[in-house]
Amino acid sequence: MPFTRFAAMIFLFLAMPLAHAAAQEQDAPVPSQCLAIAQDLPSVTFAAFAPAMRDIQSGAVTITYAGHSTYIIETPAGVRIATDFSGAYGHTPLPRVVTMNKAHRTHFTPTPDPGIEHVLRGWNPDDDGPARHALMVDDVYIRNVPTDIRRFDMMEKDGNSIFIFEVADLCIGHLGHLHHDLTDAHYAAIGRLDIVMVPVDGGMTQSLVDMSEITTRLYSSVVLPMHRHSTPIGEFLTLMGEGFDVVFRSEPAFTVSLESLPQKPTILILDGV
Repeated sequence: MPFTRFAAMIFLFLAMPLAHAAAQEQDAPVPSQCLAIAQDLPSVTFAAFAPAMRDIQSGAVTITYAGHSTYIIETPAGVRIATDFSGAYGHTPLPRVVTMNKAHRTHFTPTPDPGIEHVLRGWNPDDDGPARHALMVDDVYIRNVPTDIRRFDMMEKDGNSIFIFEVADLCIGHLGHLHHDLTDAHYAAIGRLDIVMVPVDGGMTQSLVDMSEITTRLYSSVVLPMHRHSTPIGEFLTLMGEGFDVVFRSEPAFTVSLESLPQKPTILILDGV
């Protein structure tokens, strides 16, 4: 079987559960505008969809670093999202949507506030397969790509997720508590990321070398470090090399639109990181 045909089959296999989940949560599948067409992996071709199923609202998105691995994403329609939500950061005002990962207690809460409308766990509590989310909340489409986690020197399959937020024509990804390299199939399922949130702890997730290689391959316009702990940020910046600009902000938040993305990929270090 030619590799291009095999790669396309991989893509269809990955996309089918997403469409099924969307049908369950939305009554109809919601095509992604960020997914890659897997025809020449690893050199995938990215395609922008303009699905009639939804009305993509252009505008500006505000992203705020709240702490640890929690970023707050505020959409043009006012949807407030908190990533890797443990309840310690980003709880006021209450988010409408939270995502969680279970690698450590600092990335989830077993008792989320009942006022949170959508609690999206990166693992399946029923242990009958990976978590699958494909959810439309006003102007943002949220989906996940399952990953494995390391627990007690063993790998737990599909224990966490990379979450992707498609809003205002932007593709925003949160790598979560990523414990392994990404395969070609992962990259195809992730697709294009204009903005990516990357853990830079130096070992609790991945080594800085591995994380810099993943970040370089994703080649997002904006890279937002997180989960830094005591790791000198300069180590990560050095590994990323001259192909990326570096900007330090004295504020914890910034506003971005498709039109305002930097021409050269930029690592943006917000206040608090």
